[in-house]
Amino acid sequence: MQSTHTKLSELPATAICGNDISSSCLYVSALSILYAGQYAWISLLLVGGTLYLFRKIYGEVVGALPLNGGAYNVLLNSANKSMASLAACLTILSYVATSVISANEAIHYAALFSEAIPIIAGTIGLLLLFFLLNLLGLKESSKAAVIIFIFHLTTLVVLCLVCGWYVFRNGLGNFSVNFSTESEHSISFQLFAGFAAAMLGISGFESSANYVEEQADGVFPKTLRNMWIIVTIFNPLIALLALSIMPISEANQHQQSLLAFMGERAGGQWLSWMVSADAVLVLSGAVLTSFIGVSGLMKRMTLDRIFPQFLLKENKRKAPYFILLLFFLLCVAILLSTAGELTTLAGVYTISFLAVMGLFGIGNLLLKLRRKRLPRPERATTGTVLLALTAVGVALWGNVVLNPSYLWVFFEYFIPTFLIALMMMDRSLILKGLLSVILYLFKPLKRSIERFTHWTNQTIKSINDQEFVFFSKGDDIASLNQVMIYIQDNEETNRLRIVTVENEHFKAPGHLHRDIETLDRAYPEIDITYEKIVGNFDPELIKELSDKWGIPTNFMFIGSPSQKFQYRIEDLGGVRLII
Repeated sequence: MQSTHTKLSELPATAICGNDISSSCLYVSALSILYAGQYAWISLLLVGGTLYLFRKIYGEVVGALPLNGGAYNVLLNSANKSMASLAACLTILSYVATSVISANEAIHYAALFSEAIPIIAGTIGLLLLFFLLNLLGLKESSKAAVIIFIFHLTTLVVLCLVCGWYVFRNGLGNFSVNFSTESEHSISFQLFAGFAAAMLGISGFESSANYVEEQADGVFPKTLRNMWIIVTIFNPLIALLALSIMPISEANQHQQSLLAFMGERAGGQWLSWMVSADAVLVLSGAVLTSFIGVSGLMKRMTLDRIFPQFLLKENKRKAPYFILLLFFLLCVAILLSTAGELTTLAGVYTISFLAVMGLFGIGNLLLKLRRKRLPRPERATTGTVLLALTAVGVALWGNVVLNPSYLWVFFEYFIPTFLIALMMMDRSLILKGLLSVILYLFKPLKRSIERFTHWTNQTIKSINDQEFVFFSKGDDIASLNQVMIYIQDNEETNRLRIVTVENEHFKAPGHLHRDIETLDRAYPEIDITYEKIVGNFDPELIKELSDKWGIPTNFMFIGSPSQKFQYRIEDLGGVRLII
């Protein structure tokens, strides 16, 4: 079941995620110089190498499962809902922190032009602006992202050229002095600390996977390539230019606005203003990326019944307005609760992002192990995945060592978020517990309790009466048992329909009917029915059966298709893999 709306081409798709990752140029070089000193550019090159490894990892996973959701999607199709929800919660926290911090920093830069701008009110206003822009739909949002992206790259190119000319005219005296400066730490520690800090410079790389369904065919790997090129060229180059223009101590004094200071030193006030204006725009672009990324992720989670179904409602421009409003309100609530002091959010931002990258690598390994037959356009070697996971682990460890408070702040935000997700996954159990408490506390109110009991039981029944479908190719009883275990552990249902599609090329084996009867006796809590259908297993048949039975396609399961299967997984309208 294919969507009919126009999908994003390479430039707008890259611009949406590129604004997020390229906004790191504003701070990551200064951050790396603070920890790595004269070796900052080497740390930044190591980050570029790590990102190159993740290009293959993301390319394999999303190529095999090109559905919105990023790490959540791959873990849902290779592990279970609990682990997928863990990844989703980390991703949502990362987007919230990114959105609030970026909006706040954008307003701080804007205040350089006019001190009359109120920081808190301005931050809320910027968040509101992008909430309203997203209500206009992805197409309109992408136009704004492209304008910001082009201006940002132009500013970076102009800044590097002017700084390069300044170094050419004034020589490499500063670089020589900086290179010979001794540090109280060893070179290995400087590189380690600089690498850990600089890994924040690739935040946003995961965003493209969260709206892959909105991208035209073949665009996703190009967005990964383009983001990698930007990070690998500009971040080390800016660090080298900074070390060539000023002493390390001076760079550390201007850490909050290093690029604007470099522009003023090398080109004058006009270039400093240009960099500051660019900072306002590209940080705003990172807010836009957060709204787009989180809407794609939460929409997918709602389709899988983790969140309430009313969140799926869309306006005429296909914008999920309840999801966007919920994200906006959450960002405003966190901003107000911190009173604009967002240093605590840095820990949430850092650990969440790195954990999501790590879970994507783990998802890649699980996909190799459990979905070997699933076709994919490219493959990352196991060694590549393990090396990338090691790099992420080093970065996580490094950030905790450098900023121990980050870990505790992260858990303060993560634990409630994950508990809410777990509660949403077990709504039937919670409703039953709530019913027991109500019956105990309000026995005198028998009539009201009876009405509530009826409503609760009907709600539980409507949840459990949702029928699921598994398309069997004549699987043996062991494989079918894996299906039953997955259904029992991950879905709230008491009805499963096992379907075999027969034609002149395939007939169901005779033992299949007997095996299903055996499973029906083994799982008395689930009503299993078996049905043979004559036809060809293709997207049209899936849509026809979905409409006929009233069963959404994301409640239909298949085993991993082989290389000979003529359709890609995204062609099947959201059908999920469970064996």
